[in-house]
Amino acid sequence: MATSTSESSTFTEEWLLGPEDTHFYTRTYTASSPRAVVLFIHGFAEYVGRYEWAHGIYSSRGITVFAFDQRGFGRTGMDEENRSPGYTYCKTTFREQFADIDWALKLVHKRFPKLPIFLMGHSMVWLLSASGSFPTRTSPPPTQESISLLSGVVATSPLLVQPSPVPRPVRFVAGMVGKLFPLMLVPAPVNSDALTHDRMVNEAAEKDPMCPKTVSLKALDEVLGGCEQVLRKDYKHWPKNLPLLLVHGTADKMTSYAASQEFFAKVDAQDKEFKAFEDGYHELVHEPDGVKEKFVDECITWILAHSKQT
Repeated sequence: MATSTSESSTFTEEWLLGPEDTHFYTRTYTASSPRAVVLFIHGFAEYVGRYEWAHGIYSSRGITVFAFDQRGFGRTGMDEENRSPGYTYCKTTFREQFADIDWALKLVHKRFPKLPIFLMGHSMVWLLSASGSFPTRTSPPPTQESISLLSGVVATSPLLVQPSPVPRPVRFVAGMVGKLFPLMLVPAPVNSDALTHDRMVNEAAEKDPMCPKTVSLKALDEVLGGCEQVLRKDYKHWPKNLPLLLVHGTADKMTSYAASQEFFAKVDAQDKEFKAFEDGYHELVHEPDGVKEKFVDECITWILAHSKQT
């Protein structure tokens, strides 16, 4: 365990043993007088270190944040010294991802038993907080015990539909080849200029070795299939009493704003709220000109308001 301090925040770093003896890199931003705790799930081909500024703001306003680099990503998947033996970038599956999130949720509850827990995630559809796919999934299903621990879900820029979908013939071939070579990496070109309106952030992401522009065939097949399943039928399983905040930029070129609107309209949550950021790109947490501050404030305000209800 190590404690690190930057100009904006203080956090504790730990390598924790999770499902299947997987070593997970984790960060905890502990609030001095916590009123809630957030389990944060990052997006595809990135890592929790990219959210340091935002998570420092959360902890300064009474919300403890627990975040981990997902299986196959960030330091969990790429740290040569500490990652699990045999693990490489993008070596992951739906079933493993859900088991990992279930483990992290129970860990957070054990560490902070008296605090309401909120799940928050960005972009990637196989994450419970990124699209509601955890509370709506039927295969593999989350445990009712885990769902009962949640006080709310915050989904930001979820990948439900791609603005420029991969052609079905290409997906079919990739799926067939992926059955034989699931860990084969193929190009996953990302237009870094579409991340935010901040050129410095985009350039840093483009050069970041922890943000590869590749994807394994297995992960590609599961992500795209999961997108369709959540929007087509899994939304029906959302618990009515589980609050949802869905946030999306109207100019997002990487995930569909219209699909988020459709999902929001379909999901039968008694307490749900949609926040649209006009002209916002994919990573609202990095948008300049006061947008990122407004985005973080909106999320914190919603979480604290729902903390009072628990």
